[in-house]
Amino acid sequence: MLSIVATPIGNLKDITQRALETLREADLVLCEDTRNTKKLLDAYEIKTPTMSYHQHSGGGKVRDIINLLKEGKHLALVTDAGTPGISDPGNALVAQIIKETNKQIEISPIPGASAIAAALSISGFPTDKFMFMGFPPHKNKRNKYFQEVADCEYTIAFYESNHRIKKTLSELAAVLDPKREVCVCRELTKQFETIYRGTISEIIVMEVMEKGEFVVIINTL
Repeated sequence: MLSIVATPIGNLKDITQRALETLREADLVLCEDTRNTKKLLDAYEIKTPTMSYHQHSGGGKVRDIINLLKEGKHLALVTDAGTPGISDPGNALVAQIIKETNKQIEISPIPGASAIAAALSISGFPTDKFMFMGFPPHKNKRNKYFQEVADCEYTIAFYESNHRIKKTLSELAAVLDPKREVCVCRELTKQFETIYRGTISEIIVMEVMEKGEFVVIINTL
């Protein structure tokens, strides 16, 4: 059995009771970064062994994971923060497990924190329909990406890193109507959580701190 376990996006108290039970009962926890996951496990005195699984894990690691599942082991998959598989290599692992085991392995979601859901919930923008666009490309196709953002008729949500947030806001300002409303969420649930609200023309002149992780929400056309 493979459990897909959502973990806190910042505040460790945001873990669910079911997630804690699953992490305790699992035979092995698959982690994006074992050092980050160890902080969470130590906080709740969970002794379950860990193994790394991330975007650079090769086919050999995937085969090892599948073999463990075939042996009847209960594995829990976590990411550094939030829900595995959402703009995360966990989705590729799940797809491979489904394919190679002919859908015979039980895969169960253990829901919890999600930066996208948290940001949308405080944006004040329509959420009956929205489009999530992951991370913008680092280099190629950025112009196409931001033009798609500008043309979308629904609320848009995407992630961005501290290294590129200023560049991204500048690129948005170049394609969005100056009055288009934007909500930039920084370090959600953490000590220095900051929410920047305004039109893109207002946001672009704000002193957005270039530290932490960001979720950008753009209002409908």
